Amino acid sequence: MKDRKAILARAEAMKDWLVGIRRDLHAIPEAGDAEFKTQEYLCKVLDELGIPYQKMRTAVVGLVEGAAPGPVVALRADMDALPVQEPEGKPYRSGHPGYMHACGHDAHMTVALGAARFFSEHKNEFAGTIKLLFQPAEETTGGAEPMIAGGCLENPHVDYVLGLHVMPDVQAGNIELKHGALNGASDFLGIKIKGRGAHAAYPSTGIDAIMIAAKVVDALQSIISRNVSPLDEAVITIGTINGGQRNNIIAEEVTMTGTIRTTSPAVRKEIAQRVRSIVEHIPAALGGSGEVEIRPGYTALINHDAIVDILAEEAKALFGEGRLLWKEKPSMGVEDFAFFLQERPGAFYHLGCGNSGKGADAPLHSKLFDIDESCLPIGVALQVAAALRLLKERR
Repeated sequence: MKDRKAILARAEAMKDWLVGIRRDLHAIPEAGDAEFKTQEYLCKVLDELGIPYQKMRTAVVGLVEGAAPGPVVALRADMDALPVQEPEGKPYRSGHPGYMHACGHDAHMTVALGAARFFSEHKNEFAGTIKLLFQPAEETTGGAEPMIAGGCLENPHVDYVLGLHVMPDVQAGNIELKHGALNGASDFLGIKIKGRGAHAAYPSTGIDAIMIAAKVVDALQSIISRNVSPLDEAVITIGTINGGQRNNIIAEEVTMTGTIRTTSPAVRKEIAQRVRSIVEHIPAALGGSGEVEIRPGYTALINHDAIVDILAEEAKALFGEGRLLWKEKPSMGVEDFAFFLQERPGAFYHLGCGNSGKGADAPLHSKLFDIDESCLPIGVALQVAAALRLLKERR
């Protein structure tokens, strides 16, 4: 198999091809679980590369088999776009009104296709298998769990999994890594407070659900300040609160919704227990009642440190030590690549795509988001080099 310099040179040589693919994909953004044109385009490119694949609803799973049996390394790329209206001005702007690749998933798919092209061209030079996981619905319902339940990590059995995300606050050409927790877990929080309605002029005849709700909201914040270690990351946010009928009536019922964000499974469990205790006991002490629903969302993304170390070694060898950055704290935003890491060893990292000189400095999810496309070969080279290392891990 080719050395790292040759890998980087081959990735750079396909830059025009990568840019063309990225712009094609950028022009056809689609909602989660409705990525039909995107799926069709991916399959067309895989056909051109001679790579066999299977469809799983809107997902695509491709397979590049090497010259001999060996480990299986999966490369994951999310497919869906956001309900964002892209402004005019770019020749490759969205052709789907109201939708835009404002989170860089077009770049993620392009990098995966670039790696697929490399491995297809060199399949007689490595042992093992590269599995391509093009995943829908990362931004909405979460496409990782259904793919896993559908068997995407089997037949053949995946040994390692790699993923990446473009990051506009990291300069293009740089790689950002982190050991351990990189993204938080999210849980939906729903609360219902019940009191007893009465005329506002006679508050003693009622039980004020709004007053009780205020006490509950205040107490919930004490969980973060007094029940969670200041060394752990955790957030409780109440995002909506609704209750009451008129200005002169004691409210009988209040409903609230919010989110709980954590990076530690133990802290996640502790917070859920404390929330239930507060919602059940404070209203009862004030004459009312409380109900709580905590619905699990995405789990925390926790990297496997040994795989992060491999990525670091390959990034330094490919690009130089000065282009490897280390993220100090995790993000409390979510990423459903986390579910793949619950099943297999692997790592997720950030591919710098920012360049203020090229206008590529708007944040993710912004209508002005764009990338410095010079990051595409960088992503291809690191995915290829890291995957090759992992193919040798179990030989």
